[in-house]
Amino acid sequence: YSTTTENERNAKVILPPHYNKTKKYPVLYLLHGIGGDENEWFGGKPNEVINNLVAEGKAKEMIIVIPNIRARHKYTTTPPEFFSIEHFREFDNFLNDLRDDLMPWIENEYSTLDGRDNRAVAGLSMGGRSALHVGINLIDKFSYIGAFTPAIGVLPYHIENGLFTKETLTIPDMYKENTLIMIVKGDNDGVVGDCPEEYSNALTENGVSH
Repeated sequence: YSTTTENERNAKVILPPHYNKTKKYPVLYLLHGIGGDENEWFGGKPNEVINNLVAEGKAKEMIIVIPNIRARHKYTTTPPEFFSIEHFREFDNFLNDLRDDLMPWIENEYSTLDGRDNRAVAGLSMGGRSALHVGINLIDKFSYIGAFTPAIGVLPYHIENGLFTKETLTIPDMYKENTLIMIVKGDNDGVVGDCPEEYSNALTENGVSH
């Protein structure tokens, strides 16, 4: 149940093959794109990818949480237009839903490790935008931030004021040496344009390694 949206919310949880409640695990929050929901990532078989990496010794065993990041309030009876500010705001509202509702629920229901070093947030497209929004605003809770072809709107453009400005797309000095931020763009991606480069350049100008 989400106090943020005042309704029941969906999330898929992938547990390690030998999940044991006596052991504690780090958590990855994996976020979908604008047209998806908690099921979208399964087209890429994240359970197989992660567990193969674990088996090869390239990743730690972890709990993967794949939520619906469209945090729409229950009183929204008519869904907003797909590419509209109102729709984007529902994704921006996920920060509140994650912080106040989903994370506490996950950490109560599952055997998780505490501390920012044991939490990651990553996402694709709109989920990449959300990962930057969440990770930077909640930098005290996340050491790892992955933005895969992050969507427009992290910085201002002609329709939105932006989640950050070029000056505020940064993290405090105390976190600059112990945070891993990854921004990725495919060579042939014609959807997000130059947004990933713009975000990367702003981080570079602000002295944030990534």
